[in-house]
Amino acid sequence: MVYASIQHTLPASPGIYKYYDASGKLLYIGKAKNIKKRVTSYFTKSAHSYKTMEMVRQINRIDFIIVRSEHDALLLENSLIKEFQPKYNIELKDDKTYPYIVIKKEPFPRVFFTRRKINDGSTYLGPFTSVARVRELLSFIKQYIPLRTCSLNLSEKNITSGKFKVCLEYHLGNCKGPCVGKQSVANYDQGIGELKNMLKGNLKGILDQYKKEQQTFIEQLAFEKADQIQQKINALKNYHATSVVVNPRLGNLDVFACSMSQEDAVVSFLAVRNGTVINAHNRAFRLTIDESKEEVLTQAIVQFQLQFGDSATELIVPFDLPFGFDAFTITVPRSGEKKKLLEMAEANANYHAEEIKRKKLLQLEAGKGTIQQLLERTQALLSLPTLPRHIECFDNSNFQGGYPVSAMVFFKDGIPSKKDYRHFNVKTVKGINDFATMKEAVSRRYSRMLSEKIALPDLVIIDGGKGQLSAACEALEELELGGKMTVIGLAKNVEEIFYPGDQESLKLEYQSDVLKFLRRIRDEVHRFGITFHRKKRSKGLTRNELTEINGIGEKTAERLLQHFRSVNNVRKANRSELEELIGTSLTEKLLNYFDR
Repeated sequence: MVYASIQHTLPASPGIYKYYDASGKLLYIGKAKNIKKRVTSYFTKSAHSYKTMEMVRQINRIDFIIVRSEHDALLLENSLIKEFQPKYNIELKDDKTYPYIVIKKEPFPRVFFTRRKINDGSTYLGPFTSVARVRELLSFIKQYIPLRTCSLNLSEKNITSGKFKVCLEYHLGNCKGPCVGKQSVANYDQGIGELKNMLKGNLKGILDQYKKEQQTFIEQLAFEKADQIQQKINALKNYHATSVVVNPRLGNLDVFACSMSQEDAVVSFLAVRNGTVINAHNRAFRLTIDESKEEVLTQAIVQFQLQFGDSATELIVPFDLPFGFDAFTITVPRSGEKKKLLEMAEANANYHAEEIKRKKLLQLEAGKGTIQQLLERTQALLSLPTLPRHIECFDNSNFQGGYPVSAMVFFKDGIPSKKDYRHFNVKTVKGINDFATMKEAVSRRYSRMLSEKIALPDLVIIDGGKGQLSAACEALEELELGGKMTVIGLAKNVEEIFYPGDQESLKLEYQSDVLKFLRRIRDEVHRFGITFHRKKRSKGLTRNELTEINGIGEKTAERLLQHFRSVNNVRKANRSELEELIGTSLTEKLLNYFDR
């Protein structure tokens, strides 16, 4: 075994490791704080997914490179993955060429749209996700920051020799005529500086400069010019209002969130500069082994920062990143403006992840008979008595034993039927009892179907192993539905399929379309359950100390918390602010409760 022969030579140092198969093909590149511990974990832990176990089975040779720091390991891993694109590493799916605004390195620099970023000394602002957004910015720049659009060689020699004449753009007021010496380099560069600040969300300096110029014109009684400056100020404020303004005191932040399924991950990125979200991207990755969210997000952050390198000093993330980011302040916000930014990024990541799932399902629909053939293969591989046109899948969710819920999704002819989805507030189970929770949900679902004489499903999928499956079958037996429909358990990690009463599980080929289909159904019920659970938990968490006060309901408590951010801040708030928010009567009750 390759690991046995090399384990004593593995260093306990930061670095990267490379796995090769018997033919010398590179399988995987990874990073580690401690190469020895990380590599050892692949060969000694038993809780790996099928994908990871398949990769480990193919490893024939292990190489490693020691580096000085975790951050160096992070950057080296990223560059090697880009160069060699190993089979089992995360695959970047988004290969778009993004648009930039380029400030050309030349006398009196031109500013224009481009998709080609070349190493010519020019300044590239972006990239941007929307071409329309770039054109909108360039239109604004042309209107309020006069810059040349011609491609003339405006060298000092050419200008002083009188080689050029002004063009129509000069007469229209869109250019100040640097080609004939009517605009100085310093004045032109001031406009370039305004442009850079505007795109970085730093508008205060520009507005201050405009106001000084306006005051000068007013003192000179040049009211027409002062009015032109006012138009610029208004336009700049309107432009700023169309951006997502957070809080100018937040500084420069990069915000990241991640949404993952079995096969794909989406990372959402927000660039916040001077209190404004100036850029946003969503990037999709295809997963090949069981990467954790921490691993996916770490690699995504490196790629984003290499592409968008800027002045952020703080990273806002949904969980701690223990590897390679010592140069940044890492913040996992619990409340406030930073939490809102993280929630915005999470909403974007979740939305785009759902779009990927939807497109996959639509791809199944494309082509005559594709869905029918998939259902026929599902029937054959699972030994079903009938074609599974009606499939239902159950999942449980709880938060530290609180707010337990169950969810069920309905697939009709291979396509989700969202109007038939159901969720269940658990009523009879106390504490954490996944089996009893599953039994209650299944019992309630099918007793209702029996009473309403609704046709039973062809296939029922239970998200979980033998325990959850047994609980579901127990509920069906009590309803005298045993054997009336096929019920299977789909376990996580190794993706085993269990049948009631069988000791051995069924393992389908990992890349088979049938197993992918079952996983998509399982992922959908998981998403639906988590969404419902978050809503319930959110409502439950508003039932706090405030709602214990006589006369203060949940809506009033929620309004107070949204405004003051915490019960402690409500306790300290002054009377006038409280009265303005909730009125005199409720304020009196609050103050009496807090003994003020």
